[in-house]
Order: sequence, then C-alpha cells, then structure tokens
Amino acid sequence: MMHKKVLFCATVDYHFKAFHIPFLKWFREQGWEVHVAASGDLKLPYVDKKYNISIQRSPFNKINIKAYMELKELIKKNNYKIIHCHTPMGGVITRLAARQSRQVGTKVIYTAHGFHFCKGAPILNWILYYPAERLLSRFTDCLITINQEDFNLAQNHNFKAKSIKHVHGVGVNTQIFSPAKESKKIQLRKNHGYNAHDFLMFYAAEFNENKNQKLLIDSLTLIKDEIPNAKLLLAGEGPLLNECKELVNKLGLNSFIHFLGYRNDIEELLKISDIAVASSLREGLPVNIMEAMASGLPVIASDNRGHRELVQNDKNGWVVRNNPEEFSNRIKMIAKSYELKNTFGMNGRYIIQKNYSIDKVLEEKSNIYKNEMGELEDTMWAIR
Repeated sequence: MMHKKVLFCATVDYHFKAFHIPFLKWFREQGWEVHVAASGDLKLPYVDKKYNISIQRSPFNKINIKAYMELKELIKKNNYKIIHCHTPMGGVITRLAARQSRQVGTKVIYTAHGFHFCKGAPILNWILYYPAERLLSRFTDCLITINQEDFNLAQNHNFKAKSIKHVHGVGVNTQIFSPAKESKKIQLRKNHGYNAHDFLMFYAAEFNENKNQKLLIDSLTLIKDEIPNAKLLLAGEGPLLNECKELVNKLGLNSFIHFLGYRNDIEELLKISDIAVASSLREGLPVNIMEAMASGLPVIASDNRGHRELVQNDKNGWVVRNNPEEFSNRIKMIAKSYELKNTFGMNGRYIIQKNYSIDKVLEEKSNIYKNEMGELEDTMWAIR
C-alpha cells in the first residue's frame, strides 16, 4: 500500500528542527510519508526523505530560479497530497512551483510567520512584499497566520486563499520551559557565575538592526546607578555583535552587560533570570518571549504586533515605546517589587499554558490538516 506523502518546505532546514518536529511526528503517526525540502543537510527526526535545495533568503538572489526548478521537479515526481511551506522565500518559491500540482488536487498550506508588511512597517516593505503575498494567496488552499493583526490584515485586504486561519504560533514545550524552584535557581546561578542577589535580565536574539539590542544597552546606562546588581544577558550572534560590544565598552558597561554568544541552553538561562526583555522593531509571534513567559518571567518589550499579542500591560509585563527612559523605568519597577515580578511571571505562564503550548497548537494545526485531508478525499472522489 502506497503512503500518502506530505512535503514541508522552508528556506533553511534548521527552521524545522527549531519549530516543527511535533508536526512532522504527527503526520508520521497518521501513516503519512514525510518529506522536507530546504537548504542544509541537517538530519531531522520523523522525516522519510530530506532534500537539500538551493533556496536563498534574498528575493533578489538568482540562485532562487534554480531552487524553483528543483522544487517543481520534486513536486512533479513525488505526487504530494499536502504541501506545507514556511518562511517568506520558502512560501514564494514553493507556491509557484506547486501550481500545476494543485490543479490535480494537491493541497498547499502556507504559514506566514509575520508579514513583512504591517502597521508601522517601512513603505518599501509594502511595495515589495504586499503585492507578492496577495498574488500568491491565489495559489494557497490555507493561509495560516500566527498573530491576530496579520489575520485581520489578510482578511481585510481580500487575500484570495481558499481559507485563512489563525493559530497560536508554533507551540512551546511548557515542561522544558518552566520556572525553577528557588533553591534550584540559586544553584544554577552559581553554575553560570552569578550570585543569588543579582538582578538578571535576559534577551536571546540575533544581533541585527531589527532586534535592536542598542535600545537595551542605552537603557542600562539609566539603570546601573539605581540597581547596581543589574546584569543584562544577551545571547546570540550576528552582524552587529561587535558593534554592540564596542558600544558597551565605550559606555563602561562591561560589568553590567554580558555577551553569551550562541547558546543551546536557553531553558537554563531563562530559569536563572528575573525578567525577559525584548527590543525588536518587528515580530510575528516571538518564540523567545513565549519561552520566557512559560518560564515564569515578566516581560518588558518594545511596541510591535508580536509583542502586543503576548504581553498584556499590567498583567504579565509591559509593552513600551522604543525609548530607553520608558524601558529603564519599567525595569526599575519590577526590580523593586518582588510581588509584581512574581504576579506578572505567574500570569505569563498561565497565558502560555492556556493558548500557546505545544499541545494547544498541535490541536489547532491538526484540525487544519484534517480539514484539508477531508477536502482532499472529496476532490479525489470527484476526479474519479
């Protein structure tokens, strides 16, 4: 008996390792053959066939023409019943390559992990990305958005996808990301070189213009005298890392700001922290904030649609303007109130458990998949 085949596509294969293993597993458990196409040669669990295609992030890279041809041939050869694509270029190239396959019943699903055009986005983003997404929605059976603002935008701008759905992100493992007991927290801090009385702020993000770590660095200059035990832990690498290090050195903040580099122990770093901070200019639905909330941390975050979706003012933290004074004032409020810190932290974890856990998102996504499978069966009967 031939298995039904599903293809997952994205720009890079790490995207699946980071966010989609539970969904690959779900298809395998339903008896489907699971294929993945993306740039890279990572070994992924629950995948029957893995294709390394030459897709590039930049829409202007000519290599993407080759990636389009590779995907088109792959789709033609394997007769997929469902194709689910992710990431901007993964979504563009896959939906173009799958047009003929859709005509014979293949269902094409696209998850928008945050439209590049949104309220407050640069006009260039609207010029470049909005027409492309609206056009490609015609070749989409189900468009999935991960925040309410994008869902409303797709509906109000008359996107032509057969259906538009909202799911609560990619899901957070609330067993791995959970608060540590005080004794465990103290021990973990000691292991990482911190004291029990340190006030630790944490942000995990690539060092680039969008993630805007300079806002946090500027905020620290307004905090250090009033909260001398404050420490800002910045995990990640990226093109602006050295520039940020030079700024910290210039401002004399080396004892207050620690650059942790690339880390694979984020859950432990969250367990030792007091609050999560986030300074990005644009977000779809940030996993780093969801993981921090699941870990029982209050959040102070810059004002964008992804942060507004997760952070409820005066309940689990604050969304503030892109302003060091506002940021530092809110940090000081939490640093000075153990009760506020605990209340916000507990509320944040409850929000994640209720709506954003792996189990909740898997239920939402599997309902979408089942609906497309049902339509698939109807189409196949009609063809017969």
